[in-house]
Amino acid sequence: MKVVIPGGSGQVGTALARALLNDGHEVVVLSRSPVKCDWKTVEWDGKTPGDWATEIDGADVVINLAGRSVNCRYTDANRREIMNSRVDSTRVIGEAISKATNPPKVWLQSSTATIYAHTFDHPNDDLTGIIGGNEPDAPAAWKFSIDVATNWERAANEADTPKTRKVIMRSAMIMGPARGGIFDTMLGIVRFGLGGTAGSGRQYISWIHEDDFIRAVYRLIEHEQFSGPVNIASPNPLPNKEFMRIFREAWGTRIGIPSFEWQLALGAFLMRSETELILKSRRVVPKLLTDSGFTFRFPEWGKACRDLCERWRNNSK
Repeated sequence: MKVVIPGGSGQVGTALARALLNDGHEVVVLSRSPVKCDWKTVEWDGKTPGDWATEIDGADVVINLAGRSVNCRYTDANRREIMNSRVDSTRVIGEAISKATNPPKVWLQSSTATIYAHTFDHPNDDLTGIIGGNEPDAPAAWKFSIDVATNWERAANEADTPKTRKVIMRSAMIMGPARGGIFDTMLGIVRFGLGGTAGSGRQYISWIHEDDFIRAVYRLIEHEQFSGPVNIASPNPLPNKEFMRIFREAWGTRIGIPSFEWQLALGAFLMRSETELILKSRRVVPKLLTDSGFTFRFPEWGKACRDLCERWRNNSK
């Protein structure tokens, strides 16, 4: 099949494109800054129609991963860029699909598990999960991420694509061994002895191993029962305290200095990031996937983390 991946030049997109190519599929990545790869790359600006749209006409699948990284300070300029990069790219992809003579059978649209409410006491699944933004114990600044996610999804839902099945992928943190990804960033903290409990340590971390993310993508493509929002996350999120303990054990370090919230705020400021990425409790589970019979190769963080640490080490040799 032919698969077009807008925004597929990052860590997740590269891993997905490589897996699809290795399985014999035709892969086209749309990128603002195309580089030479084993697959075809086509330039686009992520907001206006162009020649790139011919790649979508006749494709079997579109997987939109486009969007500026949220690992930054939420200045007014960065907020605009985070929001616009997601909404504009989704809107213009929808336009390209609607105008295609031979539109793709399925459009997988990125979203985020961050859309759910900050919660400790119950998991948010794809059927009964509570959308965030009004939690009494969450800082007002966290509402921005909810606004981004809801506007992102609205842009996809409003696209007029009657011949194309749409799936909204509410993904947790996708853990892969490549440099520059979230696992690499967290591992750096662990390696330097700073991977202790963050804040209270009660906040849940939802995650998924990169291999399981790719397998989930295949399942969403191949099974027509899926449409609308689908959670893509391990069925076993963990509190930060437990998550980091397992992380330290997997890497082989005993030291993990804990961080109070004021220290996290200072560190986030110095790293040009936000404490929401660390302190928001994302307790998300994948009911629709598991109910369909999907099985995870890495359902538990211990096994997943040991595998990722080994791969990271092998990549460093």
